Amino acid sequence: MEKTFQTIKSVSLNIIFFLFPLFFLPLTQEFFSTGKFYFLAFSALLLMLLSGIEIILTKKIGWKKGNYDNFLVLFIFSIAISVIVSSPNKIQALLNTSFGPVMIISLIIIYFYFSRLDKTAQITSFKVLSFSAFVLSIFTIIFFFQPFKNLDLPAGIQFLKNPTFSPVGGLVDLAIFLGFFVVAGAADIISQDESNKKNPLSIVFWIINLVALSLAVYLVVKPPVLNNQTLATILPPLRISWYAAVETLKNPLSALFGVGIDNFAPIFTKVKDVAYNQSPLWQINSFVISRSTLLHIMTEAGIFCLIGFGLLIITLIKSTLKLSDNLTLKSVLFYWLLVGLLFPPSITIWFLFFFILAINSRINNDEETSTFDLANIMPIYVGVLIIILILVGTSSYLLGRTLAAEILFKKSNDGLISNSAQQVYENQRQAIILNPFIEKYRINFSQVNLLIANNIANKINQQTTKATETTKTQISETDRQTITQAIQAAIEEGKAAVALNSQKAAGWENLALIYRNIINIAQGADMWTISAFQRAIVADPQNPRYRLSLGGVYYSLKNWGQASKSFEESVILKSDWSNAYYNLAWAYFQNNNFQLAASTMENVLKLINPTTDKADYDKVKSELEEFKKKIPKEKETSTEETQQQQTQLNVPTAIPAKIEPKIELPKSASPEAK
Repeated sequence: MEKTFQTIKSVSLNIIFFLFPLFFLPLTQEFFSTGKFYFLAFSALLLMLLSGIEIILTKKIGWKKGNYDNFLVLFIFSIAISVIVSSPNKIQALLNTSFGPVMIISLIIIYFYFSRLDKTAQITSFKVLSFSAFVLSIFTIIFFFQPFKNLDLPAGIQFLKNPTFSPVGGLVDLAIFLGFFVVAGAADIISQDESNKKNPLSIVFWIINLVALSLAVYLVVKPPVLNNQTLATILPPLRISWYAAVETLKNPLSALFGVGIDNFAPIFTKVKDVAYNQSPLWQINSFVISRSTLLHIMTEAGIFCLIGFGLLIITLIKSTLKLSDNLTLKSVLFYWLLVGLLFPPSITIWFLFFFILAINSRINNDEETSTFDLANIMPIYVGVLIIILILVGTSSYLLGRTLAAEILFKKSNDGLISNSAQQVYENQRQAIILNPFIEKYRINFSQVNLLIANNIANKINQQTTKATETTKTQISETDRQTITQAIQAAIEEGKAAVALNSQKAAGWENLALIYRNIINIAQGADMWTISAFQRAIVADPQNPRYRLSLGGVYYSLKNWGQASKSFEESVILKSDWSNAYYNLAWAYFQNNNFQLAASTMENVLKLINPTTDKADYDKVKSELEEFKKKIPKEKETSTEETQQQQTQLNVPTAIPAKIEPKIELPKSASPEAK
């Protein structure tokens, strides 16, 4: 019976290895990493359930110590400590798909079962994974030629038209995965001799893998265009990633345990400099992962985790170097080290690492399996079963809830495409009930509630524009109550996102935009908007957009002095941003600083290309002449009408939705209220 279960586990592992590169889940918003995350998690639970059934039937439990078990325990323990000590949003940290504990634990469990297989079974598993890579290569070659480009596909499978589509996910992960088998195949071909001739089919497979790898790299270097949008692969800058890792050393706690799993974004925004704003990436406020897997470990989990992982790597290298006749294993190990040094962490990179580790562990581990007969030790027998069943059952339930929440969130996004407000609202609400700890759920739901409030307010405005001045300010109590409830819900969800992780600027920006949109509707919203933008600026001090947005609030409130100050700061942070100069020029003009307004508008003119942006260029040139003549106030209206037609240059305007008298919200709606 024990051999039967060993066979079942071996077959299960082969199925897992074959499906992993090809598995994706179009039921979730993000198909690939999210799908693979849940695939690995439930696969690990399945293997544990098989062990539980085996213990029930055989009343025996076996254990075989691996070479790397102690280091793996230290590694996962250090990650768990980082979550407990440093991660603000601990639940979201657990579910992180690039370096979260659940993903790492799932891979360790699969590693445990795979490393205990005999050598023949492991070779079979390697062949299975290699065949999966071959199938993936065929997919890559086919989709490179966009076979569905001109077909009318249903909305649910429109992703098949994407020239960069791959079951693995991103092009970088695809290239890394295929590169692994190109390196392994090359080493295998080089190491063959007369006494060990290989099947010619393996060379054919290697050539196809190489072709697919070349196409993947080509798409990274020369990204395709879809719907007039370049599908460029964007990686975090290595320079800022290095700064982030070094920054953690300035505080003893973060030096030891990092800034926390799933918390790279705040440290990125803290250390990015003005030079970043001059790069093509400046509109990306932050990245959630480091450029290097090794730097990411240090940044999020600290020196403690980096040491644990370093000891694991050193031991692995030493063990591999002892195998002087195994060129393939040496090649893929050093290939992974190069990948881990140069590329961001991902579920694919970690999968390859634990696969290498398991094969090496088997080759270097000749210990016999220790078997304990529990038939005569019923308390231990029952206890072990209860622990396994509770662990598997509880984990399955909790993971099932989080997966259901992801599916519901995807359905809500589908509702946007089908223009079904009810579908959007209900699915997002249910997703939050199932998993209230995901920040993107809260942010999106806050925006939905804000949209509801603004739609009602705009509808009222449209209805009253045809009425008399007396009825224009009237609003029914029902509408007022509905708007109030929607606004309060939007603010509550926005504040909930901030509460989950107050270090992230994106949450504060979202809250500021909510307040900004209700300035004409709710009392006190203007000051709350300013406060929230100031908090966003504290979290992301080098972001010129936040300064521009804050200046825009002051401008709409006709506080020209503060508006000028914020726009000046935006210009300092990004000296080549024409729209920042444009806003600054108008703030100077409104504050009667005509000379400064004219000189600033001249800077705008210098930053605009008269060939590609002729409309903007002509508009600014005309306004510059008006500035020089010191435009009379009665002319400003015609200038504002002109501004409505521009595409890139704009000055802030107040939102149209307006209610009188304004809605009075409770003090708890302010950004400072807990």
